[in-house]
Amino acid sequence: MNNIILVGFMGTGKSVVGKLLAKKLKKDFLELDEAIEAREKMSIKDIFEKKGEPHFRSVEKEVVKEASLRKNTVISAGGGAIIDEENFKNLKSSGIIICLKASPDTILKRTKNIKTRPLLNVPDPKKQIGELLKKREPYYNKADFSVNTNNLTIDQVAEEIIKILT
Repeated sequence: MNNIILVGFMGTGKSVVGKLLAKKLKKDFLELDEAIEAREKMSIKDIFEKKGEPHFRSVEKEVVKEASLRKNTVISAGGGAIIDEENFKNLKSSGIIICLKASPDTILKRTKNIKTRPLLNVPDPKKQIGELLKKREPYYNKADFSVNTNNLTIDQVAEEIIKILT
């Protein structure tokens, strides 16, 4: 089996599920946002603040390209990574794309205490989540499969993905 790429909005479980899935399937795990932070030697929040979103997206594109060359890896892609057509093609060529989905309420609940989410540092984060989800939905729908994580534990989401793979 090639790579398993987890996409979806922030707070849907890509990182926590990805780590568990990699362990269960004896694969490597790669968190694209962490790879970007390591390359830039600063947090995503700081990259957005100091260098802007266009710079972040440019670095993200390089990291996606490199990640797509890996084998036997569970890749957690940033929430906006697959909006870029080239990123989508690179990820798709390297494995199966699974979108993790959740409602705006669930996402808000899961992300409300995290101050490192630059796209949610706005007066009305729930409204922002709804607008971003609507904008990204056509891209998320291009995934091979999707799993709604609203009422599932991390383990249940991982098991759901394993069922999809088999």
